[in-house]
Amino acid sequence: MNKEEAIDIVRDAGFGFLATVEENQPHVRPMMPYLTEEGELLLALLGRSRTIPQIKGNPNVEVCFVDRKMWYCRVSGTAVISNDVPKKTTVFEMVPMLRQYFAGPQDPNYHLAVIKIKSIEAMTPHSRLPEQISL
Repeated sequence: MNKEEAIDIVRDAGFGFLATVEENQPHVRPMMPYLTEEGELLLALLGRSRTIPQIKGNPNVEVCFVDRKMWYCRVSGTAVISNDVPKKTTVFEMVPMLRQYFAGPQDPNYHLAVIKIKSIEAMTPHSRLPEQISL
């Protein structure tokens, strides 16, 4: 599998499952991340989200995507909470569902997690082992 196929899995899946850790307990939830051309995953978060203190306490995260063909992609990286307005604007424009949660990029309840990708692992149902994808 190559980098472009892994990117296709992320984009085709739409939803990914974000894993964080708090007090040695993993926490997983569905999210709609946006993959930038620069290779970052951007996630919109509500201000009251438990995800925010979890990321601040341990920035190591993973997002798992599964597409319609049952190909999967695990993206590991480090996350930071950001108020970068251009990035918030991009996510708000590219993920229309966010309009039901936020008035816009300047909404004080709208927070952003920016994930710097460290590694990608992907696998198809026909593979014997997962593959590490070069960034």
